[in-house]
Amino acid sequence: MGKYFDMLMEDVRMKEGLHSCMNCGVCTGVCPAAEFYNYDPRQIVSIVQTRDDEAIERLLKSDTIWYCGECMSCRPRCPRGNTPGYVIQALRTLSQKLGFFVESEKGRQQLALKRIIGENILRTGYCIVPRLVKPDLHPEQGTVWKWIYDNDREIYGQFTPVYMRHGAGALRRLDEESLAEINEIFKVSGGSEMFDTIERHSDRKAREMGYEEGADQQYMMDVFLSNSNEHY
Repeated sequence: MGKYFDMLMEDVRMKEGLHSCMNCGVCTGVCPAAEFYNYDPRQIVSIVQTRDDEAIERLLKSDTIWYCGECMSCRPRCPRGNTPGYVIQALRTLSQKLGFFVESEKGRQQLALKRIIGENILRTGYCIVPRLVKPDLHPEQGTVWKWIYDNDREIYGQFTPVYMRHGAGALRRLDEESLAEINEIFKVSGGSEMFDTIERHSDRKAREMGYEEGADQQYMMDVFLSNSNEHY
């Protein structure tokens, strides 16, 4: 009893985000995710406070902890100064470290986020660049985005003269020295180790699911695009 709770409390976000919850439910009342998903931050904090290993493990393996948009609307509203969003972040990190994230549909998408956004940070210095939002993978962007994507240099060139080029300004291409510094920060901060952990557990799960090549490009695209339509 309490093993997972103790592991969570090693995360500074838990120490800052969970003080004396009285389960009033204000966080759920203001939570945008709770409006659209079967998601209740009050209930999640309540489960964590029980220190029940079985209950917390179910959370770590669930889709539930991946519904949070990390908007932190809960932070300024809590009458006790708690931040349920920080508790969610700590749960997510522990789920990744233990490999539990691969046991849920939304959790498995962490591989796609790691490869598409995480690796793009290391390559370019940006989380997202326009050329990364491909219309065929993001139909929610609509037909206008397809036009912007096809004419990006002309369009963004009207706002910044260094679009995808070296220089000073928005959307510039970072120099190699800056990129090397970003990569070094990832290494010393544990980011690279976390990336390797996500890859390792994703490969294990992919083989369990019948992907003979493990977490290859096909598996990544499948988990990126899959949606059971049960997330309400």
